[in-house]
Amino acid sequence: MRGAQTHQSSMLCLMSPESRVPQAHPLRSIKALADRVLAEMSPVFDSMYASTGRPSVPPERLLKSMLLMALYTVRSERQFCEQLDYNLLFRWFLEMDMVEESFDASTFSRNRERLLQHEVTGLFFRAVVAEAQAGSLMSSEHFSVDGTLIEAWASMKSFRAKDGSDDDQDGNGWIDFKGKRRSNETHESRTDPEAKLMRKGAGKEAKLSFSAHALMDNRNGLLMDFRIADASPKSEPETALRMVDEAVAGSHRVTVGADRGYDTKAFVEGARQLHVTPHVAQYRKGEGRRGSAIDARTTRHRGYQSSLRVRMRIEQVFGWMKTAGHFRRTRFRGKRRTQLAAYMVAAAYNLLRIAKLRAQCA
Repeated sequence: MRGAQTHQSSMLCLMSPESRVPQAHPLRSIKALADRVLAEMSPVFDSMYASTGRPSVPPERLLKSMLLMALYTVRSERQFCEQLDYNLLFRWFLEMDMVEESFDASTFSRNRERLLQHEVTGLFFRAVVAEAQAGSLMSSEHFSVDGTLIEAWASMKSFRAKDGSDDDQDGNGWIDFKGKRRSNETHESRTDPEAKLMRKGAGKEAKLSFSAHALMDNRNGLLMDFRIADASPKSEPETALRMVDEAVAGSHRVTVGADRGYDTKAFVEGARQLHVTPHVAQYRKGEGRRGSAIDARTTRHRGYQSSLRVRMRIEQVFGWMKTAGHFRRTRFRGKRRTQLAAYMVAAAYNLLRIAKLRAQCA
């Protein structure tokens, strides 16, 4: 029998968002992990606010909102706040009842400087990493590094001469650049001066970008660190050495796999000074280089081939961030604000990965 539509809505509904979320939903385990980490950060949150005055939107709610935007590919804070009015799953994750008003998108803007000042997203990301380490989900000996480009929130039309020689152009920036040389030494973006002109490789178009650098554990593909830096050819090995030094270098020897971009004398020698064995893909003679910075003393071991194979998994991390995490292009200007967002996207990836790994072990 054909069912009929009911045009009269119920006057009273006795339900909660909790009852509408399936028990097997993956967001349940992610929420439990996030809540545990945020509870540990409560002293930090206390130091961020005055003891008197009007209560703010809880900082835990702001951070969890950023996680949801990464997990569900929400393209903007304004769109998220719009969805929060009718999305029961989002309201449940943020512990909001059915009658509580959604906060405004400007809440993110007003609180962003406070989050930056106290480095809250970095602390949150590192707490998630510590949670994975406590659960023996991360290796302490084998890692991989790689870098990618994140497009800046700036148009190529804003890339103008530093000396102001092209200021007589129309305000919209319509100009024919054919035959004119533009570089980071002579030009900069008026929209985001920290963004640099960079191309991914030969034959690719140059774009205003930041560089993103990941340090990944080889056991389960979890992120140990994720940094934003200037887009330049030298930033990959330099940032990689800083991440390795701060995150994994110590008394015991570790290995770090990397692609051929890291096969340089500076990176190899710097890694060895940190008691790190550099498992970098080799440049061969005849490929426009003198040869590789490593030799058979490194490549003859079976672990070298394993590192080269596993390091490719880091591309899957970048792929998730740029598609599901909506981080192919930053929504912010400047490295500090882009780094704030990067930590939350990386934390969302780790939380999702940890939840899946624990479900497999259950």
